[in-house]
Amino acid sequence: MVDVDTTVCPNCNGELKYYDSVRRIVRTKYGRVDYIVMRRMKCCECHSLHREIPDAIFPYKHYEKEIIIGVVEGLITYNTLGFEDYPSELTMKRWIKTIDISHSAQS
Repeated sequence: MVDVDTTVCPNCNGELKYYDSVRRIVRTKYGRVDYIVMRRMKCCECHSLHREIPDAIFPYKHYEKEIIIGVVEGLITYNTLGFEDYPSELTMKRWIKTIDISHSAQS
């Protein structure tokens, strides 16, 4: 995954060109599910594909970044109203153990 508007391949420093788009599920407050369109970029040199990751989500996570940061900072728990169904308590515990938000908290 690459940041939006990245033009250089992280593997070989080749030029990235638009290839296609894919839909990605994003879970938000109150159990709502949204879809976003993510562009896929193809490297002209090594031919690898990279998805552009928007600022609103973490790579490989289905929940919006705001929810994950709230859980890791302790602002959202499994008892918080509006979050009773999503995410699960086990998911929240895993996020707390594994996600470093120090560089993402400014976004």
